[in-house]
Amino acid sequence: MLIAADKFKGSLTAAEVAQHLTTGLHRAVPSLRVEFLPVADGGDGTVDAAVAAGFERRTARVTGPLGDPVTAAYALRDTVAVVEMAEASGLRHLPVGVFAPLTATTYGTGELLRAALDAGARTLVLGVGGSATTDGGAGMLAALGAAFTDADGKPVGPGGAALAALATADLSGLEPRLADTEVVLASDVDNPLRGPKGAAAVYGPQKGACAADVEALDAALGRYVRVLGEAVGARAVQAAEAPGAGAAGGIGYGALVGLGAAFRPGVEVLFELLGFAEALARADFVITGEGSLDAQTLHGKAPAGVAQAARARGVEVVAVCGRLTLPPAELAAAGIRRAYPLTELEPDVLRCIAEAGPLLERVAQRIADDFLSPVK
Repeated sequence: MLIAADKFKGSLTAAEVAQHLTTGLHRAVPSLRVEFLPVADGGDGTVDAAVAAGFERRTARVTGPLGDPVTAAYALRDTVAVVEMAEASGLRHLPVGVFAPLTATTYGTGELLRAALDAGARTLVLGVGGSATTDGGAGMLAALGAAFTDADGKPVGPGGAALAALATADLSGLEPRLADTEVVLASDVDNPLRGPKGAAAVYGPQKGACAADVEALDAALGRYVRVLGEAVGARAVQAAEAPGAGAAGGIGYGALVGLGAAFRPGVEVLFELLGFAEALARADFVITGEGSLDAQTLHGKAPAGVAQAARARGVEVVAVCGRLTLPPAELAAAGIRRAYPLTELEPDVLRCIAEAGPLLERVAQRIADDFLSPVK
């Protein structure tokens, strides 16, 4: 039995999900051998998953999205660092109900990357998602030594809106160690930087941007691309249309152009780092899941990746979740035999979130009744 579940956002980490499921399974089948491997897709919870898989948790004081100092974590093993941009520049660092779509900065993510380099990392896996920002990664690059100035030669302000005043970009001062560092952009988002499917239009409203803000941010990102094109050539313009450029408010674009990052699906990258294939090879049954099994799950989220890999090996998969909006046919097409939402046990969503652990233990007992009765 392998438990390979993602976090239940706002309730339980992936490791806590696995622990509660294991408790419930052992109540039903005390002799059951259970292995758990918390998984992630590059977004929130990526560092936690890496730490659960044996990486060392490190922390650094960096600049938060509003400019205030925050403590951010990254994961390190040998010379490989897993850096989760939401740790430094995520929505989690904003006060409840407060958004800053025009001014939030990724500067702290650049500081976190530098901390990882200082710790000896020579491969940087940059997991993106959950960002509060739409600055195209300009803040991140500035923290790593790039200069972005207006027509008067003064540094432009923080956030995406300030890029409307950008006149000159100079990447010559970027951290020299980056030249000998492999940078992987790990994301489940393949949007371009601009346009109707771009960073501002698709994700800006989630960060508090109104229609006028979206228009202003998209235009400012357009100026950013043009100025970077003047600084480094056509590749900067071409990168704006590349898959992943629009990830996490465009930080993907900054990573592609400024850090020489290679874009890869987050699930693929994290599964390699976490040793998922090896764990799956030892399994005869898999439980996966996340807080909400919905349409987004099918587009690069961890449970879909788990189910796809397990199906390829002929291993049966069930899923647990807080809420479920996928019909049985779509679950089956994704390789998931059955899903167990907590809302079947507790319809009150707030109570589901507060009592997710005990509810998962009850769900685990139901899974044992449905699928493991021969073992009993």
